[in-house]
Amino acid sequence: MVKFNADEIASVITKEIEQFDSQVDVREVGTVLEVGDGIARVHGLTGVAAGEMVEFPGGIIGLAFNLEETSVGIIILGDYLKIEEGDEVKALGKLLSVPVGDAVVGRVLDPLGNPLDGKGPVNATESRLVETIAAGVSERKPVHEPMQTGIKAVDSMTPIGRGQRELIIGDRKTGKTAIAIDAIINQKTTGVKCFYVAVGQKDSSVAGVIKALEEAGAMDYTTVIVAGASAPAPLQYVAPYAGTAMAEQFMYNGEHCLVVYDDLSKQATAYRELSLLMRRPPGREAFPGDVFYCHSRLLERSVKLSDALGAGSITSLPIIETQEGEVSAYIPTNVISITDGQIYLQPDLFFSGVRPAMNAGISVSRVGGAAQVKAMKNVAGGLRLQLASFRELEAFAQLGTELDPVAQRDLDRGYRMVELLKQGQYLPLSVSEQIAMIFAGTEGHLDKVPVEAVQKWEAGFVDYFETKGKAAKDLLDANLNNGKAMKSKDDETTQAVVNAIQEFNKTFTP
Repeated sequence: MVKFNADEIASVITKEIEQFDSQVDVREVGTVLEVGDGIARVHGLTGVAAGEMVEFPGGIIGLAFNLEETSVGIIILGDYLKIEEGDEVKALGKLLSVPVGDAVVGRVLDPLGNPLDGKGPVNATESRLVETIAAGVSERKPVHEPMQTGIKAVDSMTPIGRGQRELIIGDRKTGKTAIAIDAIINQKTTGVKCFYVAVGQKDSSVAGVIKALEEAGAMDYTTVIVAGASAPAPLQYVAPYAGTAMAEQFMYNGEHCLVVYDDLSKQATAYRELSLLMRRPPGREAFPGDVFYCHSRLLERSVKLSDALGAGSITSLPIIETQEGEVSAYIPTNVISITDGQIYLQPDLFFSGVRPAMNAGISVSRVGGAAQVKAMKNVAGGLRLQLASFRELEAFAQLGTELDPVAQRDLDRGYRMVELLKQGQYLPLSVSEQIAMIFAGTEGHLDKVPVEAVQKWEAGFVDYFETKGKAAKDLLDANLNNGKAMKSKDDETTQAVVNAIQEFNKTFTP
């Protein structure tokens, strides 16, 4: 029989007590009362905060959305069909965050940062809160650097600056996404990081966008965040905020970003769906009262930071789809009032072959010349007014009225300018090429070119400007780099451009 020494036993017990590490997992837990349509009502979770993350069985994440007296309304960011009544819900004690940094660049992700492109996990070392407060007034500086889109009509008449929010608005199938994709493709040599947030779009449409970006080599600096038409409403609602959070990481490190929200009408619809399911009181068109705040707290995060904070920027291109050109509907007017200008695309212009189908009369940029290079401001200063008056003159001329020679000249020049501003998709132009062409049109160098041959002239002139007219192009590029304007007709650069146009006109045969 083995005898134990009492002292040995005591020492072993003392040692065990000293080494005992109590790891009690204290978490607040609730129970699912009902679930369906992307939301769950949960009993318990009395200490949960608004916007706090909760976890359902199987690792499905939810967000506390409605805090009520006896229950908590939770929006489910995942497959709600796997959740059942009576399931246990754990509060995670943290707010929703997404992976950020270089690891997300070039990837196709869902709004939670999970990969959708089959290229393996996102190896991000940092994460960032999806909802953050926008930079204050003292942390900003005025927009002053151009964000070139490569589209003549946009860069000349509604220029976009870094840190600006320019709304793209129009009916469906009028080329809204095409303008945004062209703007992304044009950032290839600028070092700007791009984010394309697809909300409620068909998966086939998003696949087409990704293919176009890959073919143009733009996926190297672009992140695509997808909450497709089949995604639950909570994911569609969160997607724009997630995309902005990813962009903010670069902005606060002194870099520049371009974010495209395609489109915010679908996000508003998803938010309305959630709010109605949560029994929040409906307002105009059944949208909840805070749908304006839903968009304003998103778009106010697009900013040009002050030098003290690194002078980074987020430029955003929100897209809004109108019904039958109804720009004065609820959501369009809300977003117009938040943004710094809008590009309005008109269906009848689009169908008559004017692409981009931009209505020069309604489209504005509230940043204006501050976001334009001086030479472009000189050349295109009166272009918007010229085109708007041309449209009026055209309507007048259709009545069969006799026009005086000056009006007839303005009408003929207007037709040529409309042709000149047409531009194919995925064909962005450099700033110097745009300036030379608009200069040729506004100064009357195309008056003798037949209207139907203007686009042929343009294609030929771009080639000429890159080869035989390279001296003029180099002078113009140097001017742009030095921030100089195109001054009077005696100016060396202006004269070089005029000579290049005249030389080309001698050889051009329509």
